[in-house]
Amino acid sequence: MKVQKEKPEILLLTAADESDLPGLEALADEAIVTYARDEESLREGLLQADILVVTDFRTELLRKVWPSRHHISWLHATSAGVDALMFPELVASDIQVTNARGVFNRGIAEYVLGAILLFAKDTLNNIRYQREHQWMHRETRLMRGSVALIVGAGSIGCEVASLLRCLGMRVLGTDLVAREDENFDEVRANDELGDLLPEADYVIINAPLTSQTRGLFCRDTFSHMKSTACLINVGRGPVVCTDDLVDALKNGVIAGAALDVFETEPLPKEHPLWDMSQVMISAHMSGDFVGWRRALGVQFVENFRRRQAGQSLFNLVNKAITAS
Repeated sequence: MKVQKEKPEILLLTAADESDLPGLEALADEAIVTYARDEESLREGLLQADILVVTDFRTELLRKVWPSRHHISWLHATSAGVDALMFPELVASDIQVTNARGVFNRGIAEYVLGAILLFAKDTLNNIRYQREHQWMHRETRLMRGSVALIVGAGSIGCEVASLLRCLGMRVLGTDLVAREDENFDEVRANDELGDLLPEADYVIINAPLTSQTRGLFCRDTFSHMKSTACLINVGRGPVVCTDDLVDALKNGVIAGAALDVFETEPLPKEHPLWDMSQVMISAHMSGDFVGWRRALGVQFVENFRRRQAGQSLFNLVNKAITAS
C-alpha cells in the first residue's frame, strides 16, 4: 500500500553554480523542496519527487537518469520554451507540463523595441564613429509607418506587437492558423510566411523550436526579405541556419541582425558574427530583467497552490505539438 505523504516533494533541477530559486521559501510549511545539481542527486531525487521543476536544461542528463518507475505527476519549466525537455519518455507519459509563459513577455518586447531603434537610428555606426572620433552626419529612419513581421504570434509575440503598434508601426504575424488579433494588424498562417517577408522592414523570430521551424530561416528565406530589412531572433537559435545568415549579411541580402540566441551557445569566440559591424549580439538574455528569477519562483508557487486546491494548472503545454 502506498503511504500518503504529509507534504508533496518538489525537486528542482538546477545548474551546479546556480543559487536556490527565490520565492520558494513561501512553501516551507506546504512542501518539501530539494535541489539536484549533479547526476547522483538528480537520480536519487527523481525517485522521491512528486513535482519536478527544471531551471537547468541538461536534457541529456535528465533523460539519461529518467527512472522507469516514479510518481512525478507534474513537470514545470522555468522558461517559455520547453522543446529541449521533450524527450520521448516524457512526451509519452501522463505527466502534466507547464512553462513560465508570461514572465518574460515584457522584457523580450522591450528588447525587440531596443533592437529596432538600434537599426532605425543607426546606433551601431554612431558607436563606431565615436570610437574613431569621426563626425559623420546621416539621415535615419522613422519607426512610424514601418512594418514588423513577428514569426510566432503567441503570448510573447502579442506583447511585442502591442508595444510596436503604440509607436505607429504596422505589425504582421504568423501562427499555426490565421486569426484576428487586436494586437496585430494581421495574423496569417505559417505557410504564408514567404508572402509576408517582402513587406517587412524588421523580421522578428519568436517561434518555438519544432521540426517545422528548425532551419526555417535559410538561404531561400533570406532571399525573400528586403535588402534593407533586419532580422531579430529572440526565439530559438536553430530556427536560423547560421552559415546562411552570415552569407546573407556579407552579401547584402539583408541589412542587419540582432541575435540573442544561437545554434551553438555560447557563440564560439572565433565566429564571424562577432566582428560584423551590422550585427548586435547578446547572451541569451533578452527576457532576463532585474528580479526575473524571483518572478519565476512566485509564478510556480501560485500554480502549486492552485494544484493543491484542486484547481487546474495554468500554462499547460501541449507536449505532442511541442515535440513535433
